[in-house]
Amino acid sequence: MSELCVAAFAAETGTHLLEAPKDARFRAFAAGFDDSAYVRRLEGSGLRWLPRSDPRFPLRLRRIHDPPPGLFVRGTGGTSLLDHPAVAIVGARACSSYGGSVAASLARELTRAGIVVVSGLARGIDAAAHRGALEAGVTVAVLGCGVDRDYPRAHTQLASRIADGGLILSEYAPGVEPAPWRFPARNRIVAGLAAATIVVEARERSGALITADLALDEGREVLAVPGEITSALSHGTNALLRLGATPVTCAGDVLEVLGVTPPDPPVPTASVEPRIAAVHAAVVDAPASVDQLVRRTGLGAGSVAAVLAELELLGLVVQADGLYRGVMP
Repeated sequence: MSELCVAAFAAETGTHLLEAPKDARFRAFAAGFDDSAYVRRLEGSGLRWLPRSDPRFPLRLRRIHDPPPGLFVRGTGGTSLLDHPAVAIVGARACSSYGGSVAASLARELTRAGIVVVSGLARGIDAAAHRGALEAGVTVAVLGCGVDRDYPRAHTQLASRIADGGLILSEYAPGVEPAPWRFPARNRIVAGLAAATIVVEARERSGALITADLALDEGREVLAVPGEITSALSHGTNALLRLGATPVTCAGDVLEVLGVTPPDPPVPTASVEPRIAAVHAAVVDAPASVDQLVRRTGLGAGSVAAVLAELELLGLVVQADGLYRGVMP
């Protein structure tokens, strides 16, 4: 029995299936199922089907104990992208501005180093990771609903950017609605596609911790970004660190775990103006408001504001909640 038939039956019945059922209902469905016609309909919608039995099915995902029957694929990227060195970046949906900045910076630097960033297109850390990766290349998103859905709807534009060169994946056929139980199932694919999972921010019962547990179950590396001990958003990540997760302070920590040589840093083309260097050093020292930077540097408010705008354009600082932060190297 074809894996596509199993996936199509699961979509029709609202069930989660890894293998063909043995009941009469499935046998009746399979008797009238036309694989070729279904594939033509997918292709007509710009979608693809990658069955588990296909040699192109990603090896890391095939090796988990409960791989899906196959993957529905959207996007212009080649499926060979799924066999590149990859990391999953996950975390809280209601993340802090700091967490979002860290996720984006890590994703950008890892993508520049040739690593494929995988996440779940959710709000918060997932979206920040995808956006950071897109600044340097392509990324892979895994959905907990039909592959034709942009979920959440607010991420329609982000999904379009991901599909332009990258991939959007789901084990669920077109038309399948999101449901709470589908997202933990989705998380095993996020973890299964990656050699390592990075948790940036997570509360004590965060779904990101499910992804980390799934990665550990498969013998994959788990890393966590240390957080403030007074913040509920750090309880989950700090707990992972107590249990032995590798701390992440920069992209180099992740590359070291993966055994990947970091790219050479860019060679400066010119000396930096003293006022720019002073403001940048003050921001890197600790997050600060404009008023705080004026006091730290001794420069005028107008001069500090102009330098900050220039540093933002250069991608060296980010601003959120009235504070400027240096971008993680």
